Amino acid sequence: MTPQRVTLITLGVADITRAKAFYAALGWTPTREIEGQVVFYQMHGSALGFFSREALAKEQNRPVSALGTGAITLAQNMNSPEDVDEAYNKAIAAGATPLAAPAEMAWGGYSSYYADPDGHVWETAYNPYWELGDDGSLTLEAN
Repeated sequence: MTPQRVTLITLGVADITRAKAFYAALGWTPTREIEGQVVFYQMHGSALGFFSREALAKEQNRPVSALGTGAITLAQNMNSPEDVDEAYNKAIAAGATPLAAPAEMAWGGYSSYYADPDGHVWETAYNPYWELGDDGSLTLEAN
C-alpha cells in the first residue's frame, strides 16, 4: 500500500446539522451517517467527514480551543473560469463567508476562496496547466 495517500479528511464542526445543510446546498449527498454525531461523503477514492469539534478534541486528547481551523485549504479544481464563478456564487448563496472573489491569478489561473460556516477554507480554481478527468479527478504527471 502506498504511503502517499489520504483516505479520510475529518473536519470538526460546531453543528453537524448545519454543516450537512450547507453542503447539501452545494449539491453534496452523504454516504453514511450517525444522526447528530458524524456524517461521511464519498469522494474519488477517499472520504470527507464532519465530526463535532468537542468529540474530535476528546479523541485527540486536546482542548477544543487547540483545534482552530488550521492553515489548510481544501480545493476543487474546475474546467473553466465560468465554473469557478458558478461554484463560488453557489457557496456564497448557501451561507459561505467570501474571502477572495474569483479573479485571475499571477500564476496564470483563475481562483476564489470562501469559508464554510465553521471557517474551513475552500478554494475553487481553474488551472490551465492541469487537465481534469471526466469525473473531475486530478492526476498530476511527474516532472
